[in-house]
This record gives sequence, structure tokens and C-alpha cells, in this order.
Amino acid sequence: MDALAGTTARKALAWLAFVLAACLLLADGLSASPAWASDAKPRTTAEILAAAPADDWRLLDPENTLYLDLEAGDQKGRVVIELAPAFAPRHIEAIKAMVRAGTKDAAITRVQDNFVAQWRLTSQPSPALKAEFTRADGPDLAFTPLPDRDVYAPEAGFAREMPAARDAKAGTAWLVHCYGMVGVGRENGADSGNGAELYAVIGQAPRQLDRNITVVGRVVSGMELLSSLPRGQGAMGFYEAPAQPIPFKAVRLAADVPQVEQLPLEVLRTDSSTFAALVEARRNRQDAFYHVPANAIDVCNVPIPVRERPTQVTQAQ
Repeated sequence: MDALAGTTARKALAWLAFVLAACLLLADGLSASPAWASDAKPRTTAEILAAAPADDWRLLDPENTLYLDLEAGDQKGRVVIELAPAFAPRHIEAIKAMVRAGTKDAAITRVQDNFVAQWRLTSQPSPALKAEFTRADGPDLAFTPLPDRDVYAPEAGFAREMPAARDAKAGTAWLVHCYGMVGVGRENGADSGNGAELYAVIGQAPRQLDRNITVVGRVVSGMELLSSLPRGQGAMGFYEAPAQPIPFKAVRLAADVPQVEQLPLEVLRTDSSTFAALVEARRNRQDAFYHVPANAIDVCNVPIPVRERPTQVTQAQ
């Protein structure tokens, strides 16, 4: 019995010593490395954007910004499209040439529910262009990959403030069909498009079109105008009645608009630390509404913020 009591006492002392050591280690850890406790409440996306330095934003280039002005019934306002010459230089040069040559008959001709709104820049015949479905991958794209698996590409992410994807083995990169992306209409032939017919995605991301259509940019403002257009009743959402297509009041490049009429829009750089924090906040939602964070995200579910450049007010000292 004495031996048994001694063994029990030794075990109790050993357990007490272990608990005391653990408490000391915990206390030491709390005093030396409190970082985990200092950021107990994750920042919201609004807080992340509010703290973004000015250098994490860039102004849109007026030479590669397209204004589509609508004034038809309830559809009144401006759609702003940022063009992506790094991905489709030939098509964008053709688009700019058409716009500068005059687009008096430019009109929306097709609106298919949960798919696209399509318009013509001109009905004048133009030569077809070689497709620009992909381009060579390179450091000039400043590609920012997502950590999550993509269904349609070996790697998805962002490049030049556009949702994009790439294939490292093939050495290619391309823009992807997210909401608001703008592509070039074509017939069955890969090289049958010329930029005279464009569309914007107004529904679920039709990623099956990736690498099958030349993508020339994305809508950065005015998507509510395109997504609320009356749906066409013809096949594939085309307007059938001659009077049904919705004309544009004007189609212009921002560079050709008087400066007082230009919108001072700027976009968050997708290679910035602010954007990286924004992506992680979207991947792992910690706000009160979410009880089960996904800890993953699709490239088309990451918003690329656009805002009007804040007015800098300086006062005499």
C-alpha cells in the first residue's frame, strides 16, 4: 500500500509540474508574441480599402477608356469600359479606329437573359482580324495568382487589373469571362471577328468561352445600365423589330472627350498589398453574417474596386 501511495503521489507531482510548466510557457508566449491576439477582429473589405495608400490606385488611361452614352427611356447614363491592349492590341486598335471614324448607327442589338448584352459600333463593313484568344505570358502582365484551384485553367488570378488565367507549361495567358467582361462577337470561324460587334457579360460567368473569344476589356462603371436592358425576344436574345435596337447617344474614347466631362476613375492595382488583403478577406469571410468561411474563392467572385479619385483639398497655411 505504501509503495502504491508513493507511486500515486509521484504521478500527481509530475502532473502538477507539467501543468505549471505549460502555464509558464503560455504566459511567456502571450508576453513575447501577442500578434495573434492584437488582430482578433479581422478587417472588413471597407476598412482595407479605406487604409489603401494612394499608390495602390491608378487612374484609367483616357486613350484606352471607352464611353458609351445611353439616353433611351429609363436607360440614361454612361457605361465606361477599360480596354486591355496588353491582351488584344489588334482588336483594340480597330475598335478605336471605328469609334474615331464615327459611330452614328451604334446600337444595342441583343440582350440575352443571364448571358450577354451585345451592341454594334458600326454597320460599315470592316476586315476580319486574326483572333487574340491568348497571348504570351510574361513579367509585363504582373500576374497575381489566386491560391485556389480553377476549373477552367491551370492557374487563375489577375493581370493589369483584369481577371485572367494562364498556363505556365504552354507559356500563355488570357482574360476570363467574368461578369462585366467585354468580348468580340464572331461567327464560327476563329478569325471572323473584327471588333465591330461587342458584348458584355451580364449574367453568370460563362467561363467555357475562355480562349474561344477575343476579350478586349471590362466594364468598370455603368453595369447597371446594361444588365437592366429589356431582353430581346428573338433567338439568342436578339431584338427582332426594326425599331427595337437601342441607339447610343454617343460612343467616344475618353481621350477625345473634353477634360471637364471625363470621369476621374481609378482602379485598385491587382499587384498591390491592398488587393492581396482584399482577396484574403473575401476568401475567408469573418464578418458576423458568415458562420462557415469558405477559405477559397473563384476568380470571378473577387471584385476589382473602382472609384472616383478623391479630390485633394489644400488650404493655405
